[in-house]
Amino acid sequence: MEKLKVFISSVQAEFAEERQMLFDYLMQDSLLGLFFEPFIFEKLPAMEQSVENTFLNRVKKCDIYLGLFGKEYGYEDISGISPTEYEYDLAKKLNKIRLIFISNHKNFERHPKQATLIQKAEKEIIRKKFSNIMELKADVYSSLVAFLEEKEFIRTGPFDASINKEATYDDIDAGKVVRWVNAARAKRSFPLEDHIPVKNIFAHLNLIKNGRLTNAALLLFAKEPQRFFKSSEVKCVQFNAFEIEKPIPAYQVYKGDVFMLVNQAVDFVLSRINVSTGTRDNSNQVDVEYEIPRAVVSEAIVNAIVHRDYTSNGSVQIMLFKDRLEIWNPGTLPLNLTIEDLKKPHSSYPNNLLLAEPMYLAGYIERIGTGTMDMLVKCKEKGLREIEFIQDDVFKTIIWRNGAFAGQFSGELTGEVTGEVSGEVKRVVSVLTKPMKRSEIQKILQLRHDDYFRLNYIIPALKARFIELLYPDSPNHPQQKYKLTDKGKSLQILLRKENNEG
Repeated sequence: MEKLKVFISSVQAEFAEERQMLFDYLMQDSLLGLFFEPFIFEKLPAMEQSVENTFLNRVKKCDIYLGLFGKEYGYEDISGISPTEYEYDLAKKLNKIRLIFISNHKNFERHPKQATLIQKAEKEIIRKKFSNIMELKADVYSSLVAFLEEKEFIRTGPFDASINKEATYDDIDAGKVVRWVNAARAKRSFPLEDHIPVKNIFAHLNLIKNGRLTNAALLLFAKEPQRFFKSSEVKCVQFNAFEIEKPIPAYQVYKGDVFMLVNQAVDFVLSRINVSTGTRDNSNQVDVEYEIPRAVVSEAIVNAIVHRDYTSNGSVQIMLFKDRLEIWNPGTLPLNLTIEDLKKPHSSYPNNLLLAEPMYLAGYIERIGTGTMDMLVKCKEKGLREIEFIQDDVFKTIIWRNGAFAGQFSGELTGEVTGEVSGEVKRVVSVLTKPMKRSEIQKILQLRHDDYFRLNYIIPALKARFIELLYPDSPNHPQQKYKLTDKGKSLQILLRKENNEG
């Protein structure tokens, strides 16, 4: 079959990065690349005919007109019309399929003629607004997949974009959606507010199709995602050796939505690797430094959960050994990426794009296509061996630990004052330099899952009487905080001595 030609149009001085991203994406994506052949201004060969006529000829030959409309109107000819408007009008006249993506700006920010062009497009065709390049990519992906399905070029779409026939809106946790919207607004200036109906928010994120929920919507916001996807879980295990052997100090299987899976798995690892806590000599807050930077642990786990193959019966596995952290993902690299590509600048080709975008908007993914490079840089700065990426029957990420890490708090500490103290309790005691709220302690320790923190840090520290409530007679006091007991103060002195000697 001959590929469908997609003409990507925008004012030449605007959206250069977005045009190039879409061109690369459509050329290299393992699904879309089979069906579409894109064209952008930058790929125009040198020729004598006028640029205007060349672009209009491209519109005549294209199957899909993909317009990016922003603030600028661009060059105007003697009639006061820009090439972009000529292209749009010709595509309309020739009944071309028109997909219009509009930047999320106010009308007063746009050139008056561009605002008029957008109003014209809004009256005639379906269009979508985007706030950033990741959102644009997801919108284009969703629109082209829907086109392929509508024209029956494909009969089944990507897993995350597929409709789940069993699910209804009763399966969605509205509270999760509200919390996500607030986080996305704070992190990435998400344009919708938390009082907007869930259906509208899902429509904006391409999480519904023909009024039905997609698999991505359930993985992100379902009350019980594992009711629909049993393998959507993370298995975390710690070994005291260099290989898989007993005894096994810790083993957990985490369930929940993808945000919960990430938070629980990251907190599991941070609770069991070595950590150094500073003093208050230079600031009012104790500095916490993990032997593997939190950003590296988080990026690796997010990648495994977001990019995994959800049609596989396998689960994401996280194994902490004495010398390394291994993260196994039941999936493979996109066909157009190699292991070496991960170590240099590369485009982003998420296996589950509709899952990746909300993770990005909520701040779980920092940048597009640079995550693995950032991991490599942070490990090098930390003096760690280079991360290894291995593609076998599963995709493996191996992060090496720092065996010489000083000031470590892990394992057990015994003595007359302490009895037997877990690493988690020691960390709470180490950072509690004044009465603090639970959220303050949690933030200092860089932990994100509230229940995990309570069960593994706060409750054991309370039971061992190293900490106590500031208002013991009123547990639900709005200003409730935790403070060290005399026993806790003694332990803190021992820990600081141990830290300095380490």
